[in-house]
Amino acid sequence: MRRLILFLASFLVLTHVLFAQAGAVRQLLKESEDAWNKGDLATFASYYEDSPETTFIGREVTHGGPKEIVARYQRGYPTRDAMGALTFSEIAVRPLGADYAVANGKYSLKRTATGGGDATGRFTLVLRKTPAGWKIIHDHSS
Repeated sequence: MRRLILFLASFLVLTHVLFAQAGAVRQLLKESEDAWNKGDLATFASYYEDSPETTFIGREVTHGGPKEIVARYQRGYPTRDAMGALTFSEIAVRPLGADYAVANGKYSLKRTATGGGDATGRFTLVLRKTPAGWKIIHDHSS
């Protein structure tokens, strides 16, 4: 009986931790979306871990932290028109332990014709919990 109580208590604590992780990752995505929509690439990129091992895979592969991520986005989205309005949807977060999670979903850019027209795609993020909060360590967007 004692083992059962300990098991149930551990399960409840773990469940709470995993749900909290999912909420924190969703919050990061919302803040990231808001930064993009303000044209604030520095804040948008700050959600990536500042490490030479951080990777972004899209049309090209980018290695590095926020500085490299900003440079990548400035090349692809040189104007506010090209950036458009970003929306994330269909977000699913799966904890991979206490300090890691994977998130996937859909992104949509609402843009004018001169900005490149609307665009949509899918993303998968691997995130790591750091002393500074959750950070993206791998982004594959297509």
